[in-house]
Amino acid sequence: MSVVKSPLSEADLKSVGDALRGALVDLVDLSLVAKQVHWNVVGPRFRSVHLQLDEVVDTARLHSDTVAERASAIGVTPDGRAATVAAQSAIGAVPDGWVKDTDAVQILVEALGAVIGRMRERIEVTGGPDPVSQDVLIGLTADLEKHAWMFQAESA
Repeated sequence: MSVVKSPLSEADLKSVGDALRGALVDLVDLSLVAKQVHWNVVGPRFRSVHLQLDEVVDTARLHSDTVAERASAIGVTPDGRAATVAAQSAIGAVPDGWVKDTDAVQILVEALGAVIGRMRERIEVTGGPDPVSQDVLIGLTADLEKHAWMFQAESA
């Protein structure tokens, strides 16, 4: 059932829809991973890393809503269900239990790197068929790259 008529052709809708759905999956998982690490981080830099992780969560949640609403606006149903996120995310598993502050930083460097890599691919895919969706992806990627820079600087 299609409730919203898309301004895009079927082929463009498929490629842009896949990009937006994939972005949503990665953002939802990034917010969950960052929050999981946030709850379990320990060590001498606990407070700064703890607060930095919440900034990533806020960014991922804000952009996940924007991405989901963009998908809806072009006639693509967003899918942020747990099973979908678990099956399709680019982010690796987070260890169980307490996470040393240095390990927490590395987990985020890797998670952000994986998500940013896929976002940049999505930026390329959406440029021709839907510059509006591409703009959404460019903005969120810039914010994620800022977080990645900060976590990399933390681990230097």
